[in-house]
Amino acid sequence: MDNSQQRFYELEYPVPAVNSSPNSSAEGDKGATLIVALHGYADAGQAVETSANHLKAALEHRLIASFETDELIDYRSRRPAVTIAEDEDLQIENFDIEMSVLRDPSGKAFLLLSGPEPDLRWRGFTEAVTDLAQKFKVDNTICLYAAPMPTPHTRPMVVTAHGNSQKLVGHMLRMDSTMMVPGAASLFIERALAKAGSNVAGYTAHVPHYLGASGYPQATLGLLESISHTLGLKIPLKSLERDVERFNQQLETQVMDSEEIIEVIQQLEEQYDRYMERYRQEHPQAIMPGEAALPTADELSAEFEKFLDAVGHEESWRAQILSEDINDREDAIGAPGPAASDNNVADTTDSVDPADAADAAEDPTADDAEGSPGAGS
Repeated sequence: MDNSQQRFYELEYPVPAVNSSPNSSAEGDKGATLIVALHGYADAGQAVETSANHLKAALEHRLIASFETDELIDYRSRRPAVTIAEDEDLQIENFDIEMSVLRDPSGKAFLLLSGPEPDLRWRGFTEAVTDLAQKFKVDNTICLYAAPMPTPHTRPMVVTAHGNSQKLVGHMLRMDSTMMVPGAASLFIERALAKAGSNVAGYTAHVPHYLGASGYPQATLGLLESISHTLGLKIPLKSLERDVERFNQQLETQVMDSEEIIEVIQQLEEQYDRYMERYRQEHPQAIMPGEAALPTADELSAEFEKFLDAVGHEESWRAQILSEDINDREDAIGAPGPAASDNNVADTTDSVDPADAADAAEDPTADDAEGSPGAGS
């Protein structure tokens, strides 16, 4: 790391471990994943900022690197909010830009770059992020965006994707046209990491343009569901789902009071339906908004292998039980058997070794063995 990059961030010490799964040496576990959630210009409905906040609130996380905001933020163009209360210290809004490692309930880890989009030094900031990505061996990067679009709130949430990796964008709705949009720091990061050989994608939530200035929990939920499905993360989303229900109820109450608004929404619905129908015809295998994703070939194969393993395990125990010598003579009931015989079960009044008891508790076939022919009562 050269001096110019060193000025932009400071690493935590000791640096937390960054593993994509509890068994980081497992086959197929190649590298870390980075989610970029910089809020600012491309954050309609506050979806990007809320996504980052929800991830930090819902998952275990530790700080890895903090960026020097004095090098990146123009405080005069983006003045922090200051709270003044009687007999209390001033409270000043934080503009922290941080990279953290988060871990979902299953133990799967990923990196999160969050905070306000820098006002200054985008190239230097991009080089610093690229340096961190290489340091932590990032293979996959997903940048989050939210844009105001002519879409109605009464239709399923749309999240479109762009990128250089079929793995990250293959199941997503794609924009089939070439667009020119205003630049963003996250787009600079996308380009730099793609040039460095990483898999890179951008997910954009389509926020109804008439709701873009306020919080829109549907967009937050759409972004988090998308990255959860793509990366196989277990992200708690129940609280967001409740927020969506409450928001929809409040919104319906307001909309129903205006015939003009209802008419505009109906026009947007017709436009939305025409576009989605045309897209379905052009991409018959695509997963449309509101539809459940079908399992991939790899997922089906993995589940089938688990089934075969379970069947094989069950058959081996069945063969063992049927091959046992069963003594069904009446005078044999309760009679002690040879101590060294493998086909006789010990008297339940005998003492049990604690280690054996622990092994039996972990043995998934123990219950089956107890009810098999030849088991003592």
